[in-house]
Amino acid sequence: MRLTMKWMLWFVGIGIYVMFLGGVFYYNLFKWTFDAKLKQDVIDNVKVYAPTMRNGLLNNASAISFEEYDIMMTLIKDERITSVLYLSRQGKVRWHKDARFIGMTWDDFKAQIPPPTDAISQAYLSKMPKVRQVNGEPFYEIAIPFSVRGEIIGIVDLLVSRAGAEVLIGSAMRKYVFGAVGVLFLLGLPLYFFFHHYVISPMDMLRDNVEGVSLKNFDLRFPARSDELGELAGAITRLMGKMKVEIEGISNRDLTYKEAEQRWWRSLLNVIVPGNNYVIVVDENNTILYANFELAQGMDAKNIHLLDVVDSQQQTLLRLVGQAFEMPDHPVEGETVFKNQNLNVKILHVGQTAETNRTLILFYPKQGVSM
Repeated sequence: MRLTMKWMLWFVGIGIYVMFLGGVFYYNLFKWTFDAKLKQDVIDNVKVYAPTMRNGLLNNASAISFEEYDIMMTLIKDERITSVLYLSRQGKVRWHKDARFIGMTWDDFKAQIPPPTDAISQAYLSKMPKVRQVNGEPFYEIAIPFSVRGEIIGIVDLLVSRAGAEVLIGSAMRKYVFGAVGVLFLLGLPLYFFFHHYVISPMDMLRDNVEGVSLKNFDLRFPARSDELGELAGAITRLMGKMKVEIEGISNRDLTYKEAEQRWWRSLLNVIVPGNNYVIVVDENNTILYANFELAQGMDAKNIHLLDVVDSQQQTLLRLVGQAFEMPDHPVEGETVFKNQNLNVKILHVGQTAETNRTLILFYPKQGVSM
């Protein structure tokens, strides 16, 4: 997988992870904000009517006034409020949308319609508005007591739906998601172009320059940079410089070794091979290391192949050379024509590794001495 794709996957993965964490945070923030606003709005609306409701409770504890009735109808028309229960100081139902419960005692009422939470009892004990979440339902029960000189004279109990708050939360979360995706895109686009321009493109250029390096040319043509890629290019340049020195050293050692070996063969064979005999020594590549006669119009034997001296049509000689390769360290003898003469030939192939294989070919007259 290419680095750009890895970077993009990491960026998208981290972006989604951050969006998820942010979504959890903002969801809870929106939930708390809109729920708190919903509960406070309902309580504030009831408090607006508190003076009228207190007067009604004090003037006539057994029957609701027209002003209180209008307040109840106003509250029940609020789309957020699904149920209203109005209790008097005697613990009787002062108003309910179902008229058959009006005037019923609290104990009889809750026997038929159990309260969803303990909001009423907690409000009565604390003399403060109490809000309770209905278990498993998208509703709040809000109980608001009315007191005079520390004495509870009535309680309004409201069942408030969270549907509106959930709609607002959903809308806010959709806006958050669109905004987060937009921020991710607007942030990722310049980062991608920066990454591609300052990292990927120079790396591609560095790769192309490295691929252009050969054993004949160790120059890395990469523009100077002061960043990490420039340091990497410098390290590669220094490495290739060391390789060049090592290769030149190896080449010089090989050349020195080859020259020394040629001198060794020349000295040895000049002593043991008579002047009327011809001898050729070739290396593992069948390149002539030494010959006791002139080759290629007076040139030295350096870098001359055996087939440049032995005609490929001399099948007998080539066959004997092949037999010598198959039987190392055992001389192979035969007859051949060399330099327009009918000569005996003896071939010996020696060496244990490919780098040290040597083949000695000796041509001598039929009455001559052999190796």
